[in-house]
Amino acid sequence: MVTVIDRSHRPGRGADATSLLRVSGLRKSYATPQGRLPVLGGVDLTLAAGESLALLGESGSGKSTILHLIGGLDEADGGEIVLDGVRITGLADAERAALRRERIGIVFQQFNLVPSLSVADNLAFQARLAGRFDAVWHGELMGRLGLAGLARRYPEQLSGGQQQRVAIGRALAVRPRLLIADEPTGNLDEATGDEVLALALDLVRRTECGFLMATHSTRLARRLDRQVTLASGVLVAP
Repeated sequence: MVTVIDRSHRPGRGADATSLLRVSGLRKSYATPQGRLPVLGGVDLTLAAGESLALLGESGSGKSTILHLIGGLDEADGGEIVLDGVRITGLADAERAALRRERIGIVFQQFNLVPSLSVADNLAFQARLAGRFDAVWHGELMGRLGLAGLARRYPEQLSGGQQQRVAIGRALAVRPRLLIADEPTGNLDEATGDEVLALALDLVRRTECGFLMATHSTRLARRLDRQVTLASGVLVAP
């Protein structure tokens, strides 16, 4: 059984605050030749608007699984996920996709930029799909992320840090209610990763969206408001 241990004691945050995201009793297993492999067995967590939460754990502990379920990229075996009053668990594929386009921004370790699109067009991509493109906000993001001078370049012409900035901007361009990041600095050197995370946190605070980041780095996790830990299906003592 995977259990989340919340080590936060900050008043007014987390479970005591009005929850933007509420996850309760979340369960997930996968089929293997040896039978079902349980990965999540009753995960509970909450996240408030404007709050950042780090999900810690080693590789294989279930961090990415949780993010995929919250992001509507996969279906849970049981439990409930409620985002901004919408029950994600139980939605049809098309409904989850619509919710993802309009309310959830996702940043992966792999940048997943469209090679044939310029920096400006990559950043606007999700917002245009959702019918929520805002030219003023787009321009502000380009400036805040240090991309204004790179607008016409293509992903192959960018450094890793620049590509990750584009990915973060793309996720925030729709002004999501929730930003999910799965090891977003894993492919970056420490200095660049710190800079990218600082920019993400600043933009999250400005937009008042929730921010959930999976990481194995306790150093990075401490920069977020709260930290929770998963450990390969076993309870982690405080």
